[in-house]
Formats: sequence, C-alpha cells, structure tokens
Amino acid sequence: MWRRVLTEILAVSLAATACGQEMLHAPRMEVPPVNQLAVAGNACGPSALLNAFQSGNDDWRRAWDGVSGKTDRERILTVIREIGMRPSRHSVGVARWSRRGVSVADLRDMAEEMAMGRYLPQPSEEVFFRQSRETPEKLLERVHQRLAKSLSKGLPPVLSIRRQAWRAEKGHAATWVTVDAHFVTLTSLPRKLPRGSRSFAVTYIDPWGGRRLNGEIRLPDQALFADAEGRTSCLEAAFPKTSVGVKMLRKGEKSVVILAAAIGRW
Repeated sequence: MWRRVLTEILAVSLAATACGQEMLHAPRMEVPPVNQLAVAGNACGPSALLNAFQSGNDDWRRAWDGVSGKTDRERILTVIREIGMRPSRHSVGVARWSRRGVSVADLRDMAEEMAMGRYLPQPSEEVFFRQSRETPEKLLERVHQRLAKSLSKGLPPVLSIRRQAWRAEKGHAATWVTVDAHFVTLTSLPRKLPRGSRSFAVTYIDPWGGRRLNGEIRLPDQALFADAEGRTSCLEAAFPKTSVGVKMLRKGEKSVVILAAAIGRW
C-alpha cells in the first residue's frame, strides 16, 4: 500500500517538475496517517490536526509528542476529551467538538492549546473567500502564498473543505447550499505559483481512512457564489477521491467541493 501511495506522490512531483515547478513538501511525508474511523466519522478535525503535527518539523512534532496514546484511537480520543470537550469561545453553551464535528475557529483554538507550553507560535486561521477589491486570480495567489508559507515554516496546514449543492427549496430559487464539511491536511504544493496560473496541484492526507491523495486547488469553471459581475467568490477543491457529502446529495443534484478556510502558520 505505502509503495503505491509513495509512487502516486512521486508522480505528482515529477509532473510538476516537468512543468518547471519545484514542489514544497511536508517535513515528514513517510509517517502513517491518522485514521479518524478508528473513533468516528465526525473526528476529522482532531485527526487532521494530529496529521499536521506529526507530519511537521521537529518543532511542531512536539505538539504530536504531547498527545498521550499509542494508537490512532487513543490519540484522537485524548484530543477530543482533553481539549475538544472544553467550552467553545465562539458558540455559547456548547463544547468545541460535538457529534456535528468542530468549527474552524474552535479547531484553531484546539491547535493553539496543543502547542501551548512547547515553545511554539500560535497557529493562524483564515477564510478563503474573496475579499473586497480582490480578483479571483488574486485570491488564488493569496491561498497559495498562505499554504506555501505554512509548509515552509514546518507546519502542514489543515484545510476546511465543504460540499456545496445547487439546491432549490420549495418556493425559492436555487442557490448554493452547504451539505457537509470536512478537514484534510495539505502535504505538498508547488513552491511558486507561475504568473497567470488558474490552479495548482496538491497532495493531502484525508483522515477518512487515513489516505494520502492527490488533488488540485483551482479557479472553478463556473463561478461559485458569484458577485454582481459574475466573478467567483471562492476556489474549488478538486479532490475526486474525497467523497465528503456525496451521500447527502439529492438525485441529479449538481455539487462542488470548495476550499473554505485553513489553519496554519503564516
């Protein structure tokens, strides 16, 4: 299995190199990914954080070493029980982690506490929707810059992705509706984004099954959450082997996975 996975990662690197793109990789690409299914289908947030820390450099690895447990299940449960069950600072009266999972803001707080006391800087979070006066192309550049910077600082960033369905409810026009969300851990991307690019290749860890996969972050062919000028407001996460939210789609419904936000170091 690992030989096949490493071959696929090498194929992405070679393809990028053939296009004149040097790849930036997580410091530890060889570690076995944490599998959220050792605990539950809603444990992607804690699992993605664990994958980020154990794939990081020697500094960020200290956050991984600070989590007790010898198996995926033991480590995930430690994060959930000791950090995830603390009260949320962003939603009154609820814990950070619940049966519905965890928000980006709460997961960033969890990452900060996992790093606390280990001489590590605070992780950052950022929403990846187009800002005022930012073009779609500039959004792509900003996203690449943030993700590349986190990797270069030794912390593979955790990506928040969402399945959007083009759905019409009774009496209302069709609109993009979030049907499910998921967290994955980015492990490589091109070091530089060539001028005029509309996409960039990535490798990532999907904690659903603990798989190393290939994908692409790109400007969508059809504008998503289009503004008055018809320009897209976000980027597509073309991750064909990640099936987040597929079972929640209605028959014949169009859908797309978007890159909503990330947690990293920039």
